[in-house]
Amino acid sequence: MDTRIQDIVLENSDEIKSEWLNEVEKTHRTDDLPNISTELYNSTNKDFVDVIFLCVQNRGSTQELQEFSERLIKLGWPLSYLTIGIQSFRRVTVNFLLKDVDKQVEKSYFVQIVQEVDLWIDPIINYLVNEYSGSWENTFSLQKLALKELSAPLIPVMEGITVMPLIGTIDTDRAKLIMENLLDGVIENRAEVVLIDITGVPVVDTMVAHHIIQAAEAVRLIGAKCILVGIRPEIAQTIVNLGIDLSKFPTKSSLSKGFQSALEFTNRKIIHTQGDSLDVEQIIDSLGKE
Repeated sequence: MDTRIQDIVLENSDEIKSEWLNEVEKTHRTDDLPNISTELYNSTNKDFVDVIFLCVQNRGSTQELQEFSERLIKLGWPLSYLTIGIQSFRRVTVNFLLKDVDKQVEKSYFVQIVQEVDLWIDPIINYLVNEYSGSWENTFSLQKLALKELSAPLIPVMEGITVMPLIGTIDTDRAKLIMENLLDGVIENRAEVVLIDITGVPVVDTMVAHHIIQAAEAVRLIGAKCILVGIRPEIAQTIVNLGIDLSKFPTKSSLSKGFQSALEFTNRKIIHTQGDSLDVEQIIDSLGKE
């Protein structure tokens, strides 16, 4: 490394900072940072360029970047702000080092300047990209875990009867999760009947039906009964057209009808007393509010 170039940059840091701030201001677009005030934007720019110069002073050390990058990640600043700022610093610094040099500057000297600046800038870019990537991966993992927990819930509604409401598309990974939650839930809740509600499943094709049939068969093998509910007319038509055989287990058009069947399978029934006009839908609603 050529310490002379580093010394020139550090000795003229105020001028380079001023030029960099002007350069960044020119490229600033409010639609890129819609929730950032002008005051916060300007103060962050000053903090950013100070951190860059600390990295230059320490010859590319990224230790000073940690606190600054963590703060920006928590506040939701985009990675593009940092990469544009770093590239602007590279451009401003190289231009500053060459502005007082004879136009006939030797190629070797130009290359030396660019290489020296790259030695400071590249570690900063690599560090920031890695920090943001790590943050995105962590966020994605947490969201995936949360969605996983919600994608196949098994809800006990009363002794011996549980409901699994399914919403959205069903792919192979989700089908595996449905199977695991279904079997674990049946055993844990000692369920005799499971209602699989597909009201929220937009499309039931051969693959989806195959996964549901597999789940129902697995439930049967551990001693429980499975009822498929929420079959809309268009879904019923699709199932018939595709030649899918669902005859091995009961199907119902709505959750309320499925619940009535579940009561019959568990040797129970709803008895209306005098003056009691509650229907099955109201009973199911009341169970959800308890």
